[in-house]
Amino acid sequence: MKGKILFVAGLGLGYVLGTRAGREKYEQLKSSAMKLWNDPRVQRQVDAAETFVKDKAPDVAEFVSDNAKKVVSQVTGKKPAASTSTAAKSGTTKSS
Repeated sequence: MKGKILFVAGLGLGYVLGTRAGREKYEQLKSSAMKLWNDPRVQRQVDAAETFVKDKAPDVAEFVSDNAKKVVSQVTGKKPAASTSTAAKSGTTKSS
């Protein structure tokens, strides 16, 4: 599905950039795109995607942060500091 959407978007962009039909065709395409974007079915999917991203963003940020710390520790040869979420999950606490 994502590939199809990207293909259609690329096709539309290529048409707009490559057309020599003039402003009228551009305005027609723009009007069609706005009509599609404002369609309630499309907006429901946009809202669902926004909700999904908002729900998953903290998990993704934690995953990226933890893996970045691992990479830094591998490059520098130092042990990574335990993250608070990791320590809380394992039941251990970081001592001073």
